[in-house]
Amino acid sequence: MQVQAEAAQHGPSSIRGTLVALKGVGRTFRSGKAEVRALDDLELEVAPGEALGVVGVSGCGKSTLLELIGGLQEPDAGTVAIGGETAAAARRGACSYMPQRDMLLPWRDALDNAGLALEAQGLGRREARRRAEPLFERFGLEEFKRARPGTLSGGMRQRVAFMRTLLPGRPLLALDEPFAALDAITRSSMQQWLADALVSEPRTVVLVTHDVEEALFLCDRVVVMSSRPGHVVASFTVPLERPRDRTAAVTDPRLASLREQALEALR
Repeated sequence: MQVQAEAAQHGPSSIRGTLVALKGVGRTFRSGKAEVRALDDLELEVAPGEALGVVGVSGCGKSTLLELIGGLQEPDAGTVAIGGETAAAARRGACSYMPQRDMLLPWRDALDNAGLALEAQGLGRREARRRAEPLFERFGLEEFKRARPGTLSGGMRQRVAFMRTLLPGRPLLALDEPFAALDAITRSSMQQWLADALVSEPRTVVLVTHDVEEALFLCDRVVVMSSRPGHVVASFTVPLERPRDRTAAVTDPRLASLREQALEALR
């Protein structure tokens, strides 16, 4: 049974319309004679400007869901659309995908790594660097723009990876556990950094994470997926405006209540 928490009165969750729509989506992987049903009859919508968090146990199809949205896979059943377009090429053109690992190229400096997505679109290297440079000052990495990835901390590398994700200017960001590899202290600071970054660079966001608290802090709405085959079993609207202060948010009794409800849904 799907649970719907009380909706916030204001914010992206109240925006009319749909940017992302998944209807009756199923996805099966085959290896020889074996079949693994990753997703089954999944229904999901994301409004323009909304930040949606997707939580669930390992193996429930969260990453598969992101790859379907981003046009990296096709469903076996149902439809996936961004802005009404279902073709994989159209979805790829509307979505910037950030995987769990930063995937920075060790032989390129931070500025070149950030501009790589623009180069992949056909822009020259010099112009890609020029467009990437203002983000380094805005996101606190101005003095490290010519540093190689091997000299950067984990949090700095993730910021460079996020800038690379932002630069193509696509309306949808698909973030696959972007802070999973970080230690707890760095992860906490990066959550606040991302919350603030989305103020200066607003996008529609689909964030996959194992961390219920992280999803509730960063997102307008959080959905809980069942174990495999994955489908949505609960949805909670966060009754706090973005951007949020992490210390205040994690101690807010409303978020504490939603956290317990989400954990119960996971169980």
